[in-house]
Amino acid sequence: MGALSNIYVFACVCTFMLWNNIQPTVENEFIANYSSSLLTNVPKNIPVHTQVLDLSHNRISGLSISEFISLSDLQVLNLSHNLITELDFSVFIFNQDLEYLDISHNNILKVYCQTLAYLRHLDLSFNKFTALPICQEFGNMFRLEYLGLSATMMRRSDFRYIIHLQLHTVFLTLEDFSLYESQSLTALNTRSLHIVFAANQNFSFSLLYDGMSTSENLSIVNLRYTLSYKDFPSPSLTLLKKIKTTALMLDTVDLQWAIILQIFLLIWYSPVEHLTLRNLTFRGPLGELTEYEFLPLLGSLEQMISLDGSMKVLTLEHVRNKVYYFNQEIVYRQFSEMNIASLTIYDAYMPHMLCPNKTSSFQYLNFSHNALTDELFQNCGTLTDLKLLILQRNKFESLSKVSFMTSRMKSLKYLDMSNNLLSHDAPDVQCQWSESLTELDLSSNQLMDSVFECLPVNIEKLDLRNNQITSVPKGMAELKSLKELNLASNRLADLPGCGGFTSLEFLNIEMNLILTPSADFFQSCPRVRELQAGHNPFKCSCELQDFIRLERQSGGKLFDWPSAYVCEYPEGLRGTQLKDFHLTELACNATLLLVTALLLTLVLVAVVAFLCIYLDVPWYVRMTWQWTQTKRRAWHSHPEEQERVLQFHAFISYSERDVLWVKNELIPNLEKGEGCVQLCQHERNFVPGKSIVENIINCIEKSYKSIFVLSPNFVQSEWCHYELYFAHHKLFSENSNSLILILLEPIPPYIIPARYHKLKALMAKRTYLEWPKERSKHALFWANLRAAISVNLPTSIEANEEQSDVTSTSSISEYVNN
Repeated sequence: MGALSNIYVFACVCTFMLWNNIQPTVENEFIANYSSSLLTNVPKNIPVHTQVLDLSHNRISGLSISEFISLSDLQVLNLSHNLITELDFSVFIFNQDLEYLDISHNNILKVYCQTLAYLRHLDLSFNKFTALPICQEFGNMFRLEYLGLSATMMRRSDFRYIIHLQLHTVFLTLEDFSLYESQSLTALNTRSLHIVFAANQNFSFSLLYDGMSTSENLSIVNLRYTLSYKDFPSPSLTLLKKIKTTALMLDTVDLQWAIILQIFLLIWYSPVEHLTLRNLTFRGPLGELTEYEFLPLLGSLEQMISLDGSMKVLTLEHVRNKVYYFNQEIVYRQFSEMNIASLTIYDAYMPHMLCPNKTSSFQYLNFSHNALTDELFQNCGTLTDLKLLILQRNKFESLSKVSFMTSRMKSLKYLDMSNNLLSHDAPDVQCQWSESLTELDLSSNQLMDSVFECLPVNIEKLDLRNNQITSVPKGMAELKSLKELNLASNRLADLPGCGGFTSLEFLNIEMNLILTPSADFFQSCPRVRELQAGHNPFKCSCELQDFIRLERQSGGKLFDWPSAYVCEYPEGLRGTQLKDFHLTELACNATLLLVTALLLTLVLVAVVAFLCIYLDVPWYVRMTWQWTQTKRRAWHSHPEEQERVLQFHAFISYSERDVLWVKNELIPNLEKGEGCVQLCQHERNFVPGKSIVENIINCIEKSYKSIFVLSPNFVQSEWCHYELYFAHHKLFSENSNSLILILLEPIPPYIIPARYHKLKALMAKRTYLEWPKERSKHALFWANLRAAISVNLPTSIEANEEQSDVTSTSSISEYVNN
């Protein structure tokens, strides 16, 4: 009972907020919400500019004028669900703008009246009034539109002060009701009348009859009658002429089946166009009404239904049948033969419905939440005017039988078969749908990929969400008219193409198993204006980059972007929005990556080749190889000679073009006198039969020092380069200080070949002896050089005395020429 009242409260509050332009952006400035705060008094710190004040669900027991005098802007006041026992309207005398006042669900017994001229909504329902609290001052509230009242008795005179008011809605709560004076309600002037009766009391049907004679819209809650059917006051025929109601809603009805038939007979002949019965329980007749008395009532109903009435819409919701001994097919026949436009039987455990015997006027049928099966309306050709058929939450299993059910419904536009057990496991079975069907809801069934072989050819809107579809077959029949397709909550692994949906504009593929959606979707589906592909387990990898790029190019066609598009894989990126996921073009383009790697390889090879050529690396490699081979041969040929013994003070390396200086100056000055120096010269000391390289290596290793006579001629000699290289190798391998550089003539840096980088390094880091041009300095030069190579050679070695002066002609010739 309280729920219905709260609905009206909420609606009116919203209405008044709109009237006064209270915007959400300034909500805190105008709205004060103190509901459910355990208050026992009205707070004193309410902002003075408050327009909407909510004090509901507290423990306030009294009101005073001082609590509201400062709230001059107050327009909406909710004091419902408190403990108020008395109400003095003068409390609000200074609240001239007050339009909405709700004091329902209190304990008010007495009211002291005061005219509130601007009041539009006044709710005093669910209180403790004995008589209706309608004061004479109410008659001056000409703006009043909604009036909520409560009482335990009602007399016609109670409404005398408000007969002239043009009310929109009157809401009456009649708990513990004890007295009703006939035709009292007819004194009201209202468009809508809502009556809530006590749930545990027998309803006064005079209220029903008078209510139907009072307002266009009548709603009654709690119709219960436990007395004998024979005591039920049947309506008079004169009442039919007085009925004004065109929309009647009866909620929570618990009556005997015979009484329901009586009321239905009255309504059928009345001007009522829309009848709604909710929470309807009909029982069997009592002992004094036998089956033979009951069946004539059904006959009267059958005769009545054959006649045209005013009723257009009949809605039965949450029906419970406790009549067990008569044939229910009789009832189904009466329903099927009704000459109305709309019939709803919702949640009635109805197992079947008969096909009308003649062409039916039904345009809307809703049999949701029942127990209907595939046998419904098979071979039924009388529903030719039916446009909307809703059969959700039943027990249909065969999609092909459903198609045959619609095949003769020539006007059918919309069919809802959601939340059934539908499947299409027999592809060989042909389907035959109504050609007029344009909207089909097959959601929440057990359909698989084969469903695309059994669809209406002219369908425009198709809902297949929450099924078991894994893909859209490419060879399916074309649905050229399809504009909207919902495939959410299935098992699809990719976006479907539009090969069979050439007119598709909206596609929903949310909550599937799509890891990397195809990026060419909009190319194959040029007419699609909106794609809902969020809430899928996206794998953020290179393959997804094209889809992300597609979003930027689509112009906002992806619905709910970016919040619904989040990475699921890999684990490290889970929760990252796709708009924040980026990979470089190089990382995702295999061709570009291959070309880049190839270019880098070529550049690296070119750089290495250039460095090798510039630094003469092949030459050094060749020399290292020759040195290694020479050492290996020497080791295998004369392992006993591997212990090196010095035989010379110095090995002389020079260019053949500087031979005169060597023979005329260097050798004579070093080998003369006491303690003569033993010099190793290629003309004297190279061993015949050995290679030049081997002789160079042996001479360098058997010499204490290596003297290099540097000049422009030196850097032009290949063999000089060899000798310098091997001597330098000895310098580092033996960690010895064996090099002596003599600068015979200045060497311009530009004439030193690139491969002589060792020579450049030695001249830059080591001290060299420069041959003086002044003769007076020669003695000092020779003294310094002699001191540098001074060492005591072993006397036991006789090889020095037996060295052959004969050299290999070919080797010397080659050595000299280079």
